[in-house]
Amino acid sequence: MSEKQALEDTKLNEDETKTDTENHVQLEAGDTEKRAGDKCEQDGKEGQLPTRLYKRRWLIVLLFSSYSLCNSFQWIQYGIINNIFMKFYSVDAFTIDWMSMIYMLTYIPFIFPVTWLLDKKGLRVIALVATALNCAGTWIKVASVRPNLFAVTFLGQFSCSFAQVFILGMPSRIASVWFGSEEVSTACSIGVFGNQLGIAIGFLVPPILVPNVDDLDELAHHIRVMFYITAGVATLLFILVVFVFQERPKLPPTQAQATARLIPPEQYSYTASILRLLRNKPFILLIITYGLNVGCFYAVGTLLNRMIIDHYPGEEVNAGRIGLTIVIAGMVGSLICGIWLDKSKTYKQTTLAVYFMSLVGMIVYAATLSLGHLWVVFITAGSLGFFMTGYLPLGFEFAVELTYPESEGTSSGLLNCSAQVFGIIFTICQGKIIDGFGTLAGNIFLCVFLLIGTIMTGFIKSDLRRQNANMLAKAAAEGRLSGQDYGATALISTPQTPPVQA
Repeated sequence: MSEKQALEDTKLNEDETKTDTENHVQLEAGDTEKRAGDKCEQDGKEGQLPTRLYKRRWLIVLLFSSYSLCNSFQWIQYGIINNIFMKFYSVDAFTIDWMSMIYMLTYIPFIFPVTWLLDKKGLRVIALVATALNCAGTWIKVASVRPNLFAVTFLGQFSCSFAQVFILGMPSRIASVWFGSEEVSTACSIGVFGNQLGIAIGFLVPPILVPNVDDLDELAHHIRVMFYITAGVATLLFILVVFVFQERPKLPPTQAQATARLIPPEQYSYTASILRLLRNKPFILLIITYGLNVGCFYAVGTLLNRMIIDHYPGEEVNAGRIGLTIVIAGMVGSLICGIWLDKSKTYKQTTLAVYFMSLVGMIVYAATLSLGHLWVVFITAGSLGFFMTGYLPLGFEFAVELTYPESEGTSSGLLNCSAQVFGIIFTICQGKIIDGFGTLAGNIFLCVFLLIGTIMTGFIKSDLRRQNANMLAKAAAEGRLSGQDYGATALISTPQTPPVQA
């Protein structure tokens, strides 16, 4: 599309909404370079780059959320019934713990090449690879349902864990590429929502589909049914991504995204971007605090069955329901936090408050776990999940604000890498502490690190670069650059003009 046509299309869209019928639009990062000096004359405005919101954005984020759900379900499907898989494959508890920890371990070495691939090839290629690996892993598991084939089921889990590397850092990238400035946090929350819902289903469904029976042939049948259902869903999602998932909209949704598109590909260096991020002190603090919080969540999720069974023997199904309660409450927390951020833009204050409440929730959960009343555990675990899981999208969006205009995939990748490292450390250490000193000591261990994370969050400087870029671009578009002082008051008072919706 020529620049003249692009400008004419933008003018027409003020009066009439057009339906976008192109399924796969793949534009290179520098395709709008020649628009850099253009001025768009709309209602007397000057200097504004064309922006547009497409209805298709909701389909993209929901499809991503769906295949993220399918992948995250498999993270916990072994751990939540670890005693059953221990019996079927004749392995110890620590070996089954690694079926969850492999998700964390795989992420660490592969996140940097994957984020490089995301920057070079874009969202669609990453989505295709993710769903293909996830689909392959599920079918490998189908072939592993025999007591002597633990190595095969581990291979299938490794394939799914590799797919996760292509998934975890995507919500903030999809939100930035497809959504307007007033809805990016909500969109990111929807993307994280799928991951959380998958974990919730992973807590709930395996104990129901795979009961604790003594006959190994009957047990193999139940495990096979669970694996076939997972493989069918993963295959369907892979087909949908092939035919539906789109790289990015023809026109950007925000001025910040339009400006980012003007950077020629040859001027972008992935290594230089990583080095800039590592010199960003507020972001480094966020990397550490995010890792501490999410690492604690990973440890609690992986070891939940062991903690519940220790105090409430024979309650495998209720252990799954407690895990479900944790994540469902967290999904509600995520959506509420995302909507609140879009309205208030109080990133640091909200992050600090949620972090502190995660600490309070962990203390209460640790103190009430051994009281002998499951209904109390349901309530305290739900409170813990509301804040601890609700923190996930906050960390993503705060990182994007602190690091703009760096790639969202890179900043999210570093956050998740930190979470995986701390997740492995906390899971192993808490497991050993539980074995030696009991569940209370193991949970106090996590409380100490949540306290450290809360204190460190208070020292993060709130430098909202993306919000400032959007406000500056909108102020410039209204022709105020000449002869006016653009201090903080002028920028904050700039009216927020939404882009044209399609």
